[in-house]
Amino acid sequence: MLSRFARPAAALRRGLATTAQNNAKVAVLGASGGIGQPLSLLLKNSPLVSRLSLYDIAHTPGVAADLSHIETRANVKGFLGPEQLPECLKGCDVIVIPAGVPRKPGMTRDDLFNTNASIVATLTSACAKHCPEAMICVISNPVNSTIPITSEVFKKQGVYNPNRIFGVTTLDVVRANAFVAELKGLDPARVSVPVIGGHAGKTIIPLISQCTPKVDFPQDQLEKLTGRIQEAGTEVVKAKAGAGSATLSMAYAGARFVFSLVDAMNGKEGVIECAFVRSEETESPYFSTPLLLGKNGIEKNLGIGKISPFEEKMVAEAMSELKASIKKGEEFAKNFK
Repeated sequence: MLSRFARPAAALRRGLATTAQNNAKVAVLGASGGIGQPLSLLLKNSPLVSRLSLYDIAHTPGVAADLSHIETRANVKGFLGPEQLPECLKGCDVIVIPAGVPRKPGMTRDDLFNTNASIVATLTSACAKHCPEAMICVISNPVNSTIPITSEVFKKQGVYNPNRIFGVTTLDVVRANAFVAELKGLDPARVSVPVIGGHAGKTIIPLISQCTPKVDFPQDQLEKLTGRIQEAGTEVVKAKAGAGSATLSMAYAGARFVFSLVDAMNGKEGVIECAFVRSEETESPYFSTPLLLGKNGIEKNLGIGKISPFEEKMVAEAMSELKASIKKGEEFAKNFK
């Protein structure tokens, strides 16, 4: 019997274990940035990765040289600037995209739209040309818009496969697990909270009612916990006081998602992660839910499942914002040259 949710930290532990052997070719686009560097370090540490291609518009030769001195099997190469991007992408199985500008105090994820939308459209257009079969994992915010952009770009090139395009929302799950564990005095590695919806503010919907192990909170505490999970990114932006946004925890979450995906591509059964994907589970055309991953990406969308009235209300309230962000992404992609 398939467990609905995998143990949360298991994927990362497997990714860093020494027994698994595989040959995933992974590219990180935006590898010199605040998320890109620690993410590349975690990927370099994994025996699941045999080739690590690092791309950015600055500093990648240095980042690649630094990482290449680590005594693990992944062969690392740095690629610099648009003219080297095609070579970086060739033959890759998984592409991870953390490229873009970070949030600063007072900014919403949507404030990043104009800059990051162009970056994501340019990079995913290159992916559609040079590695159309690869799994595309987008971290760049606003994810609620950058995933629709990615889909439209792939459609334009005639290579769209919705089962291979993921908005990485794993950080919301990681935060929910950490915060619930903290409040209940549990081992965070054994807590699993699915988070559905989108990846901004009130579109982030933690399903505390489906937490493993089962937990209960009084309504006021539940509302406070939910609010903290939804605004956790802002918590980090404020704490860093203008020096950036969540980079280390996002790198951890991004690596966890990639390791889960590679495990599933290798034939491991029962691998489940939440991600923001093309969906028919709600009236929103894209929606994050738990996904059963397989050799070809999404094997099965596991849907929302049974949720509480409080969670139902959050889903209903998220719809207008989600649809607006999706439409904004689709419109941008249609006009992008």
